[in-house]
Amino acid sequence: MDWTEDESAILDQIERFAADVLAPRAAELDETQTFAICHLPMMSELGLMGLNLPEEEGGLGLSGPALYRAVEIIAGACGSTASMLTAHYLATDSLHLGADAELRARILPRAAAGALGAFALTEPEAGSNPADMRTTARREGAGYRIRGSKAFISNAGAAEFMVVFAKTDPEAGARGVSAFLVEPGVTPGVSVAAAERTMGLRGGHVFGVTFDCLVPEENRIGAEGSGFRTAMRVLDNGRIEVAAQATGIAAAALDASIRYAQERRVGGHPIADFQGLQWMLADSANDLAAARALGYAAARLRGTGTRYATESAHAKLFASEAAWRIADRALQVHGGYGYCRDFPLERYLRDLRIFRIYEGSSEIQRTIIARGLLA
Repeated sequence: MDWTEDESAILDQIERFAADVLAPRAAELDETQTFAICHLPMMSELGLMGLNLPEEEGGLGLSGPALYRAVEIIAGACGSTASMLTAHYLATDSLHLGADAELRARILPRAAAGALGAFALTEPEAGSNPADMRTTARREGAGYRIRGSKAFISNAGAAEFMVVFAKTDPEAGARGVSAFLVEPGVTPGVSVAAAERTMGLRGGHVFGVTFDCLVPEENRIGAEGSGFRTAMRVLDNGRIEVAAQATGIAAAALDASIRYAQERRVGGHPIADFQGLQWMLADSANDLAAARALGYAAARLRGTGTRYATESAHAKLFASEAAWRIADRALQVHGGYGYCRDFPLERYLRDLRIFRIYEGSSEIQRTIIARGLLA
């Protein structure tokens, strides 16, 4: 890709940070389940919390492809940190795309400087179909009373602000969903449960959250009933970032398998000399190249003003499934050592598994693509 001079400098800085700080601690975060917010001060100092925002909102204004590459670099070093960061982007994108100028000016510069955000959409009984949500927001005085529960909300335990989706018109389905800014530190009635014990991304904590809180009307993000549309636009971006996370981890797995194949010797020869193994590496390189191509194709549409739901679905679907194949082959190349926790391959596989589920499962992505074909 051809980056601007500023983008090249930012990406070089991210690569140094990833190599010097994130990668050396990735296994520790996974083993101890340490929340990746331990990296938040340095990430804030580097401007990483606002990579997705324009300069007028406090961000660095990266292009879509440069943002894709930035997320890929971070994920290749530490999947948990990338998960924490991209969940923050979902929250800030919600405000950037849906909020009025006053609310954007109040929150987004703080968020770009390091105030952590959370995106509260998923519920215990409303995951793949957010229109089924049961959380409500009823008019009360000069504001709204939000009541309900959310599940698997990344960053919620440390978030300074949450974007919460709730039904303002329970009879209207998706058209009755609205979005609200909730600031847990200053809003009574927000209860966050202990972090879930997850299979992978164990440093990218997710939480259940219960709401019985009153928020002022000015904290509504956009008009009543616009929340579902905002969420879908945000998820178009988020799915590209999931693809970037997947390709970043897959690239790390492929690099590890290449190094190991060149170093491991059998019968006096490196196993890289064996054609069967060479074909495994070639298949993985092919999968990675195709995943990146779809990811960059979708990323180039970001910020253009056109919808790219189908393109982001293609990117997420292919990258999340191809990355699993790449990491699985890499573990196979390592043999028994790949199955041991002293090597990163088993962590890569555990981290990658969720990408076929969150921000729209693989089945949902296929549905989106099929609807585009049949429209």
